[in-house]
Amino acid sequence: MSSTYGENLRLTIFGQSHSPAIGMTLEGFPAGFAVDPEALQRFLLRRAPGQSELSTPRKEADRPEFLSGLFAGHTCGAPIAAVLRNTNIRPGDYAGLQNTPRPGHADYTAQVKYFGFQDPTGGGHFSGRLTAPLCVAGGLCLQYLRQQGVEILSRIASIGGISDEGALLTSTADKPFPTVSDARGEEMRRAILQARDAGDSLGGVVECAVLGLPAGLGDPMFGGMENRLAAILFGIPAVKGVEFGSGFESAALRGSENNDAFYLEKGAVRTRTNHCGGILGGITDGMPLTFRAAFKPTPSIARPQQTVDLAAGAETGLQVAGRHDPCIVPRAVPCVESAAAVALLDAWLGRKKELR
Repeated sequence: MSSTYGENLRLTIFGQSHSPAIGMTLEGFPAGFAVDPEALQRFLLRRAPGQSELSTPRKEADRPEFLSGLFAGHTCGAPIAAVLRNTNIRPGDYAGLQNTPRPGHADYTAQVKYFGFQDPTGGGHFSGRLTAPLCVAGGLCLQYLRQQGVEILSRIASIGGISDEGALLTSTADKPFPTVSDARGEEMRRAILQARDAGDSLGGVVECAVLGLPAGLGDPMFGGMENRLAAILFGIPAVKGVEFGSGFESAALRGSENNDAFYLEKGAVRTRTNHCGGILGGITDGMPLTFRAAFKPTPSIARPQQTVDLAAGAETGLQVAGRHDPCIVPRAVPCVESAAAVALLDAWLGRKKELR
């Protein structure tokens, strides 16, 4: 499985939704960095399940056990390895799914890819549960980047067609529902509960703005910053689209409207607009790096659905059991931050090598 990402910073994620544990290894993280474990745990709690009526009732402590890479509270240069124990598993909820794939899930494609030997419980290695170790790695990278003056802001941009209002200028991390507009956030909450009560689910969009990045990160062609970010963002289950800056809206603009005019501010090159999202030719230009990730609705819904019985070679019905989020977007916000932090620190470390 392609569960490793990065060139200068190598992240590998392992485990399955209902295996004894899930975890990650992070190789190449700079030595001598003082880790703040309390801040890391607060960050992980933003993603953790079972904390509100908007999420799955599955409860997991998600407290990482570091097996290597730390000594006396600092990174020591060895690969960082951490596991999170799965303590609230119910594999029986997935009995019978080996041959009846759930619509919208990777059950069928996993069956084809791995010849029927895949773990079908909770989606196995394809599960959103695997974003917990991603957030362990991302939480560490966020702390390091913050020390370098880089801040990643995020928010729920929309859910179920309801859009947030206002510009993303400050962190929403301390909010129970991370939107700029509390009123719009409440509308989204109500829509999620209505979908849940109807046995259905909703999707949405997460937006990020990265402040404080220097110009020069990334490469042209296949190593561009968009490429690197998209590669890891699409590793988050349910992400179906990523756009940078004005994204698809720029296709409707004229060049005179879309071009970002340069100017000088205290000797530094800046742009008066930021349609490019802080990236030109695959390389950061020193302006805020902005992007959005689109999430499909949670495919596990309570409504009856049609599927096939692969063993019998016949069509059949299916009603999904188990514990599932009616909308994964609120818990996905720190996952998107984490993916961005890993990609950016990987590029940051590569740039440091170039400048030696």
